[in-house]
Amino acid sequence: MNSLFTLPVLLGILYSGIRLATPYLYAAIGETFAQKSGVFNLGVEGMMLMGAYSAFFVGMKTGSLGLGLVAAILTGGMMGLIMAVISVSLKAEQGISGIGLSLFGMGLSSLLFKVTLGSVLSISGFQPIKIPLLGDIPILGETFFNHNILVYGAFLLVPIATWVLNKTTFGLKVHAAGQNPQAADSLGVNVILIRYTTLIIGGMLAGVAGASLSIALINLFQENMTSGMGYIAVALVYFGGWRPFGVLGGALLFSFVNALQLWIQVKGVNLPYDIAVMMPYILTILALAFAVQRTRQPAALSKAFERGEN
Repeated sequence: MNSLFTLPVLLGILYSGIRLATPYLYAAIGETFAQKSGVFNLGVEGMMLMGAYSAFFVGMKTGSLGLGLVAAILTGGMMGLIMAVISVSLKAEQGISGIGLSLFGMGLSSLLFKVTLGSVLSISGFQPIKIPLLGDIPILGETFFNHNILVYGAFLLVPIATWVLNKTTFGLKVHAAGQNPQAADSLGVNVILIRYTTLIIGGMLAGVAGASLSIALINLFQENMTSGMGYIAVALVYFGGWRPFGVLGGALLFSFVNALQLWIQVKGVNLPYDIAVMMPYILTILALAFAVQRTRQPAALSKAFERGEN
């Protein structure tokens, strides 16, 4: 156990934790937009898988990681649009619709993988970019300021999302659509358009989350490679109290514990493998149970909107 408390290992845990938080941040912040508008989207897992596949396939075939990222964004956006049609226009039960969309994304990405790739292949993904001056800080520079562009983008997204949700007209409309859609509608807010928009934004960010795995962190695609990340991202929205900075705290907590269990295995610490793997999920359940008791969800979350209802 003492081997974990050396400076190189602690820095390694920090570095790994920052990287591992990336897909959770993209997916959870996208889900925050959707839930703030009143839509509970459990389809994030399928969106991430389709984004991961699209980014990898297009990046591999074209040799352009940028085009791969664009493909993931477009694919995620289309998945978000499908969710919007089902849950907003057709008013289907949101939880069941989301699970169905996740299963659809899982099955389709698996089918496309078998048809177009056939086996697990690797790709040269986005490379680390050292930030000038900050990256040269002794010890901490390499840990905090030497990551690929999608890692930086994930952390930059947090203040941007906070500003959009709290300081813009669009953000105020999103909040109104999630709290009291009938009142918002009476004041001229197009609730349906707002919910469509937030679901598409959420889908696009889920696509980027998947791309961050396949062309930036792991640099390969395989079936069901997200392994429940989309559902963890949904839980992080609750943990963060529907606030981007709260989501950031939850994502870092989960990813640091996940990094810790990986290092426990690498260093051969005398701890059963199954317990080490369960650590991040047990912590998430406990933290989520505490967080739900102290936060209040959007009043209209998961409720279909019908014009003229009181």
